[in-house]
Parts: sequence; C-alpha cells; structure tokens
Amino acid sequence: MMVTVIETVYRFLWGDLLTLPLPGGTSIRFSLLVLLLIPTGIYFTLRTRFLSLRLFKDMVRVTLEKKDGETTALSACQTLIVSTATRVGMGNLVGVVAAISAGGAGAVFWMWVTALLGSTTAFIEATLAQLYKEEDPLYGGYRGGPAYYMHKFFEKKDKKKRWMPLSVLFALSGLICWCGISQVISNSVASAFKNAFHIPPLYSTIILVILGAVIVLRKNATVKALDVMVPVMAGLYLLITVSVIVLNFQQIPSVFQRIFSEAFGLRQAVAGGIGAVIMNGVKRGLFSNEAGSGSAPCAAAAAVTDHPAKVGLAQALGVFIDTIVICSCTAFLMLLAPEQVTGSLEGMDLLQAAMGYHLGSFGIIFIAVILWLFSFSTFLGILYYARSNISYLFGDSWAAQTAYKVLALIMLFVGGLTAYTVVWDLGDVGVGLMTIFNLIALYPMAGKALAALKDYEEKRRQGRI
Repeated sequence: MMVTVIETVYRFLWGDLLTLPLPGGTSIRFSLLVLLLIPTGIYFTLRTRFLSLRLFKDMVRVTLEKKDGETTALSACQTLIVSTATRVGMGNLVGVVAAISAGGAGAVFWMWVTALLGSTTAFIEATLAQLYKEEDPLYGGYRGGPAYYMHKFFEKKDKKKRWMPLSVLFALSGLICWCGISQVISNSVASAFKNAFHIPPLYSTIILVILGAVIVLRKNATVKALDVMVPVMAGLYLLITVSVIVLNFQQIPSVFQRIFSEAFGLRQAVAGGIGAVIMNGVKRGLFSNEAGSGSAPCAAAAAVTDHPAKVGLAQALGVFIDTIVICSCTAFLMLLAPEQVTGSLEGMDLLQAAMGYHLGSFGIIFIAVILWLFSFSTFLGILYYARSNISYLFGDSWAAQTAYKVLALIMLFVGGLTAYTVVWDLGDVGVGLMTIFNLIALYPMAGKALAALKDYEEKRRQGRI
C-alpha cells in the first residue's frame, strides 16, 4: 500500500502531466514541477529586472567579501560553499550525460536558459531566509529557511503558535528527501569504485559511512570539511576538464554550432525530437541547481551579512557555478568525444568512456574519484540543511539532531549494498513536495525580497554598502 502511494505521488510530481503538440508529429511533455518552476523563474526574472545578468558583478563581489565579527556565524561565501556542495553532485556528471543522450547537444542550451531563470528564484528564497533567520542556540550563529519564513508569514494571520502546517509539511518533506538521497549517494559511489578499482561495495561503503560519521557527529565539523572539500573538488574538476577543452580548442566552434543548431534546429523539429531537446535540458537544469526547492535557503539563513540581499546574490551565483560552469564542462567532455567511442553506452559508463578517450585510464579513475568527492560533499551538505528543519519540528534537542544523523548514516550504509527503488522515489517525492510548499510561500512573500533588492541597489549607488 505504502509503495503504491509513493509511486503514485512520484508520477504525479515528475510524470508527464501536460502534453503540447508540436510540428512534425512530435510533442513536448511537461511535468508538474516543470510547469511550476519555469513560470516562477520567468516571473522573478522580470520582477528583478534580469538580476542574473544585470548584477552579475555584484554576485561575485559579495561572495568574496570576508566575514566580520562573529566566529560562530558563516559568511555568504561559506553558505555558498555548503549549498554548492549539494548542487554539485552526481547530477553534474551522470545527469548531464543523460540529458545529452536523450535530448542531444541542444539540451545544453536549454540547461543554460534554465539556470538564468533559476538564479532569480534562488535570490528570492535566499534573501527571505536572511530576512527571517533566528539565532541558533545549539550550533551557534543563525538558522532558518523556508520552514521559518513560512511560519512568520502565516503567523501574521493567526495567533502565535509553535508550528504552522505548511512549515511542518516542508520540514518533513525535506527530511524524507535527504534520507532518500543518502541511499542514492552511497549506491552511486559503490558502483563507480567497483567499476574503476574492483573494490567490493561493502568495503567502499564502510569507509564512506565511517568518514561521514566522523564529520557529521561532531558539532561544527561539517562546514569546516566543506570549506576544504568543495573548492578542491570543484577546482580539480575544472582544471582537468578545462585542460581537455583547451587541448581540443579547434573543435570548440563546431561544438557551439552543434549546441545552438540542435537547440533550435529544423531537423530536430521535423524528426520529432525538439520536445526531447528542450525538456531534457530544462529538467537537467532544474534538478541540478535546486532553485525553488527550498534546500539552499537552509544554508543561506546561517550567513552573517550587513545586508540580506547580499546573501541572495551569492546564492544566485551558486546556480551559475553549478549549471553554467560545472555542468557545461561535463557536456563539453561528452561532445568532444567521437560518437564511435561513446556508442550506445549510458550513465557513468558513457562518461568514463568519454574521459578515457581524452585521458586514457587516468580519466576513468579520475571520474570515479570525483564522483566520490561530489557525492560525499552532497551528503555533508544535506545534513547541514537538515539541522534547521529538525530544530523547527523538535525544538533545540541534541537527541533529535543526533537521531536524524544516525538514520542518514544507516541509509548511507544500506544504499551502498542494495538499491531500493522505492526509497529513491521517496527522495524525489520529498524534493517535489518541498518545491510545491516553498513556492506557495514565495509568491506572496517575494515583495519583501524585492524591497531588500531595491534597498541594496540604492545603498550601493550612494556608496553606503
């Protein structure tokens, strides 16, 4: 019965809800989440007057600002690192490969478009998280996120209460989602290490769980670990992939030509594939950058800053880093490899074959190691997100915090040994419900974030910030 319910909700959230006929006998199919997130991105892009393009320099500048004062609170850059840890995961590798396999090179263009739209949504939710954050007596510094700003919004319309229904639903959905993701993470890592090094899944999973426990069960070790891991793993991946791209610079114009021609190409429309091109790029972008899901605001609330809009701008930059930079590097690795090399391969096998073509056996090993780093940092990041949601539901309780961490570690162990499809679906259901609950609050509350943006721009023009 429970499995049936989960699968039904999964199909409702991620299945084809609306089909739009296109010329050439093809069609484009929209899931509920796509129908919600794309219009939201367009709406906030217009309301912020194309913030992602207009204020790009500000995004970089505020991200690089140093933290002043409090040592327990985080800087905008540190919260960006935490959110980047979860955005930059296996989806940046296997997910991009899947998008190109199903939608062709043109899917990359629509992935870029989705990132531009999603960055404004990320700005709105992160700024709201800053506006409605509160002090964290357990870990020090601040905490917050959608559960907290939803609560404050609905509390105005009602007398003061311990919980608000929408906040509770969001927090529960997040905790369910992150448990499901824990299993996916360990299963992917175990499979990659078995393929690259022939290490039995049991051994690689045990090591993964031990390392995870050492970090997450300590009070404030998560952010310190991510401060080191994320720049190293992202820098290493960019160094290798950009080197490959530079070595093949003569093919770059033809790759760009292929991306743009297939994104709008008549051949794809006539052949009935334009719908797949668009939707695979859009879905890849949405799944990767997390904008609108309400995850990243759980980290954004922890930042200490002299203006809430600065944290919103930093999180908007995170969408660029994830999709425009890292996902694009993966896409170029694929598109620079001859089709006879990749052939009919899929997923990690396809990516490892492409990297093997460029760098030989080192490429295969490199992808396995990078996947481990990406996945492990995602696990640390989601447990950081979980902190504020656990506190909202159970109060300032170390017992509740520790119990959820232990549960996530158990899921990490189980996932490395066996893949339970229903648990994976449960993770997707969780993030889908989070998105719906978050968007319910974003529209009526967006005015606060837009007012903060206007105030930031005025103060910047006056040289006061």
